[in-house]
Amino acid sequence: MTRFEAPRGTHDILPSEQPLWQWVTGQMEDVCALYGYRRIDTPGIEDTELVIRTSGGGSDVVQKETYTFEDRGGRSLTLRPEATAPICRAYVQHGLHREPQPQKLYTIGPMWRYDRPQKGRYREHWQLSVEAIGTDDPAVDAEVIQLYAELLRRLGVTHYVLELNSIGDRNCRPAYVERLSAWLDDHDADLDDEARAKRATTPLRVFDVKSERVRAILAGAPKIGESLCDECREHFASVRAFLDAYGVAYELAPTLVRGLDYYTRTTFEFKDDAIGAQDTICGGGRYDGLIEEIGGSPTPGIGFGAGVERLLLSLGDEQRDAPNVDVFFVCDAGDDRERVLPLLAELRRRGLRADMDYGGRSQKGQLGQAGRLRAGWTVIVDGGRATVREPGRDDWTAQLDELVDRISE
Repeated sequence: MTRFEAPRGTHDILPSEQPLWQWVTGQMEDVCALYGYRRIDTPGIEDTELVIRTSGGGSDVVQKETYTFEDRGGRSLTLRPEATAPICRAYVQHGLHREPQPQKLYTIGPMWRYDRPQKGRYREHWQLSVEAIGTDDPAVDAEVIQLYAELLRRLGVTHYVLELNSIGDRNCRPAYVERLSAWLDDHDADLDDEARAKRATTPLRVFDVKSERVRAILAGAPKIGESLCDECREHFASVRAFLDAYGVAYELAPTLVRGLDYYTRTTFEFKDDAIGAQDTICGGGRYDGLIEEIGGSPTPGIGFGAGVERLLLSLGDEQRDAPNVDVFFVCDAGDDRERVLPLLAELRRRGLRADMDYGGRSQKGQLGQAGRLRAGWTVIVDGGRATVREPGRDDWTAQLDELVDRISE
């Protein structure tokens, strides 16, 4: 008989993994709500032309990574590789420009990119996408960046680096691209095939090459920061000043350009070497021309995409060992179980995750189950009394009728 497995590059989120997964995504939702971002969910499939027009026909995403197919009606559709373009499409389609600006939106959902599966990188992966559409205020750039820094703080992630750059706009970038192209002509012999291919689509993409040797050579190339117009230079200075006011530390990365065509001005990445060579846990930037590119009026915007699976790799052991259940009752069959049932119900009403054994285990087996579930309180019932065990504290005893109040104090 055929033994089926999940397709390569996908993964199941098992029940044992769900508490941590739900905690992390719950923190994402809470932080977004506190900052005034409202949830939006878009379809998993989009018109292929939307992806090509926004990501760029020469980008790695379009050339190598999209899941594109023709449906039964002959339409070319693509599984969404990221969420910014779909959210912007919804902004235009549903007239969100008529509502108060900026529209502060977020989504959490699966994205699809065909790539070699690696640690923390799946072909079907989940992302938090946060977008602020309708303003070019540099304070919003800083807010979006600080929002993710606050999420990391709440999750206990501290060993990361924030890299920051400005890549200019349509006014100043052409002159820079001309300078860069001349430099690349002079150093063509030092480039590899990947760099030449990226240059053929968009010269800025050469900075995304994987070869460390070529990256070292490109360190001597002209920097976009040297060619910014006055408006872009002032905008970037303001973004940095606002980040300083927030107390968000960052490093300037003159070659940080991101891999999609729609980026302008501010670009940024949060990196954590805990996840290995693919160390970016969040990346984003400003996209002031994207809405116009898909048929809307000129509308500025900024946002980021942050992988959930990658973020989980950044969590420390303390977060990974969070309890799967708050209270676990250890009791014999019969009268003890009848006494416990109303306590279970009351604890759950008070918002605590409470459970007991349903597998007919011995007391020793039930204690083992409580350990596997990393119970916050293990309640060993003996008639009308109970002994309560908490990690790192001495055992204590209580009457069953006072137990719920003492635990939920």
